Amino acid sequence: MAEAAKKKKNILRRGIKNVRKAKIRTERNLIEKKKLKLAIKTARAAILKKTAEMGNLVQTAVSVIDKAAERKLIYRTKAARMKSRLMLALNKAK
Repeated sequence: MAEAAKKKKNILRRGIKNVRKAKIRTERNLIEKKKLKLAIKTARAAILKKTAEMGNLVQTAVSVIDKAAERKLIYRTKAARMKSRLMLALNKAK
């Protein structure tokens, strides 16, 4: 009986720790997604205004998109679609 109680206590402790880890990871993922959205938004705004820095902003946005896909924040096909659309908009603006 003592072993069963000890095992149950470990499972409970592990569950509490998993909830804590999930909360931390969720917060981190939200921050990374906000960075992604901001990078895309600034790149699109630069393309619409046809500023001199639009190439650099698109390049940084592509980098942020790649990192998000690498960390599994977004699917790789979605990342490819985002990058493709940014590059099409950039080439049209030039």
